[in-house]
Amino acid sequence: MDFVMILISAIGGLAVAGFTAPVFGLVDKPDARKVHEGHIPLVGGISVWVAMSALQYLNPQWLPHQQVFWFCISMLLIVGVLDDRFNLPVLPRVIAQAIAAVLMMRSGLWLASLGEVIPGYVVTLGAVGYLITLIAIWASINAFNMIDGIDGLLGAVSCVTFGALGILFYLHGNIGAWHWCLALVLSIMPYLLANLGLFGGKKLKVFMGDAGSTVIGFAAIWLLVVATQNEDAIIAPVTALWLIALPLADMSAVSLRRILSGNSPFRPDRGHIHHIIMKCGYSSRRTLVILFAAAVICASIGIVFDRLQIAEWVSLTLFLLCFAAWVRFSMKVFHR
Repeated sequence: MDFVMILISAIGGLAVAGFTAPVFGLVDKPDARKVHEGHIPLVGGISVWVAMSALQYLNPQWLPHQQVFWFCISMLLIVGVLDDRFNLPVLPRVIAQAIAAVLMMRSGLWLASLGEVIPGYVVTLGAVGYLITLIAIWASINAFNMIDGIDGLLGAVSCVTFGALGILFYLHGNIGAWHWCLALVLSIMPYLLANLGLFGGKKLKVFMGDAGSTVIGFAAIWLLVVATQNEDAIIAPVTALWLIALPLADMSAVSLRRILSGNSPFRPDRGHIHHIIMKCGYSSRRTLVILFAAAVICASIGIVFDRLQIAEWVSLTLFLLCFAAWVRFSMKVFHR
């Protein structure tokens, strides 16, 4: 019944927010970079937040420091909604994300170790870990924001990440966190169906908005830190890279290419992972299928490596080789 209520909350939140969004101007309008038709409500993040609020009420103990998490995503959602509506400057968003990072670290969730990425040596971070955690939070939020470029991609990739994390929590006996990951997937599903036009067609189409990608990115890094750090850690830190491989590879490759070209890493262009695949001749829907399959494969590698207890440095080396191959391929296609 808890899961049913979470799903109903997500559907209800999506319906109410979608209906009222035009009244408040919370819509995405077509422009030179956005080729969709009509004004699309930016309410996917609100839907997810409503479902997470229902979860907080029904089961406040499923996740460590869940109240702090709920406060953080509420703050990030408010700032994100204001950004979607009024196009805020960068500073308020960065400050809100930094406050969320501080609250997260004060709860005891921070990157204290990178694991045994050097054979026979566990890399610990000490006080530097706080700075690395802050950077990781900014990176996760921006990575999930950047990958939100075609219908269904953010929803599908985030469901893979949370689903894979849930499987790992379940396999390692952390049932509360497993339930929490499942609840996150259920909270995203109504948005995903509406975004793809599978629920109500074009009339009920919605977008996630920066508010939603911020909440999802923060939820991802929170869960990854829970899974990889402290005495309750269930997986090696390098395994986390496989679970967010697509958003991480997209953000890193795009930023690297822009810097090497003498541009700002935040300067928008059509060189994201979905643009590269579509430039190879695939439609938007086929690109979604290809990238969803790639996300599933990467997450599966992380799960299999965890179960087989593959050495962390071997896993990291393979991940970096895959990343290097993608960077080379994407640069070649981009400059055609």
